[in-house]
Amino acid sequence: MTTIGYIVGSISSTSINRTLATALAKLAPEGVEFVEIPIKDLPFYSPDHDADFPQVARDFKQALADVDGVIIVTPEYSRSIPGVLKNALDWSSRPYGQNSFDHKPTAVIGASGGGIATAAAQQHLRAILGHFNATTMGQPEGFIQLTPGLIDADGSITVESTREFLGFYLQSFLNLITRVETARRHAA
Repeated sequence: MTTIGYIVGSISSTSINRTLATALAKLAPEGVEFVEIPIKDLPFYSPDHDADFPQVARDFKQALADVDGVIIVTPEYSRSIPGVLKNALDWSSRPYGQNSFDHKPTAVIGASGGGIATAAAQQHLRAILGHFNATTMGQPEGFIQLTPGLIDADGSITVESTREFLGFYLQSFLNLITRVETARRHAA
């Protein structure tokens, strides 16, 4: 069983990125489980917490450790990632020397109603993940223009070309997870 954790970078109850995450999970082949890694209850990060992380932050870091790879599904706020997502990423990298994304297979995708989707946010997110030494999938990139009706209420994708692309995206990420795990086994 391969377990993919996903982080939705929005805490909105009507997040189209949550809709996209649901659609990705629905496309998962047999033997692949999707689990959400929630971020909404994390307090604002401060170095004051480094000596004694609150339980919610310890649970968050454990959830990252427990999965084989992470897909971050992010909206774009003001040409960058939402503050709540940046806060979660800050928690993931602390305390110093305990970075949860170090060598973790990670993929980035996002949805927006606009034509360039979340391209600027994803570039900022990739820069952060590079600093964290995450093994980030470079291609394919996922800039999804979520038009009305593209994904129905149960997470089914209604446009065949989008379903094919997201299936390819997911398979590419599973291939990355396999490569990282194979390299890790050979290095041990």
